[in-house]
Amino acid sequence: MSSNGRHLRGAVIAGAVVATLSLAPAAAAQNPAGAPPATSLVFDKNPNDPGNSRLNVYRGTKLWAAYRAGSGQGAKIKDDCAVKKGWIPNGNWKIRGKYTKYNGRIIKGYAVYLQDMPCSSGKRKRTEMFIHSEMNRAGGRGRPESQRWDGTRDYLSNGCVKLTPDDIKKMFRLLDRIGWPTHLRVVN
Repeated sequence: MSSNGRHLRGAVIAGAVVATLSLAPAAAAQNPAGAPPATSLVFDKNPNDPGNSRLNVYRGTKLWAAYRAGSGQGAKIKDDCAVKKGWIPNGNWKIRGKYTKYNGRIIKGYAVYLQDMPCSSGKRKRTEMFIHSEMNRAGGRGRPESQRWDGTRDYLSNGCVKLTPDDIKKMFRLLDRIGWPTHLRVVN
């Protein structure tokens, strides 16, 4: 191929790439050519037993991990507008931060802080929502009940997504390795 032919072919390919990117910038930005698939977190609520739901980690369409998780105060309180009782509302929750030594008033240790979001009725906003466990600031077992995992009743929460201390630490290690998502998707 002549030098002019290579330049012409390069110009045609470059033009096609620019045209494609200008037509679908969102799709190109989400997974540019050659980029690894995006990581996502999906909390799948179990309506029959909210304390036995699943928090799944996907990379692209491949399931990498599934953790037992809970949200809310149990099967009789599934109202996502019931503050400090109901489970987390469905939707796409932006991840605001991730911490291994969070030191909140109640939540401590490993925590993923989620955006504020309206409940299903739109009349109330759920605030101070997290993915967390029961532990002390350093990630170990604390003395107060709120800082020690005692069993399956600890999957119940004020609406946050709760995992065992071991599972949240495993999740952090996995996401540090494969990439952190920007959102938590909540479904049921």
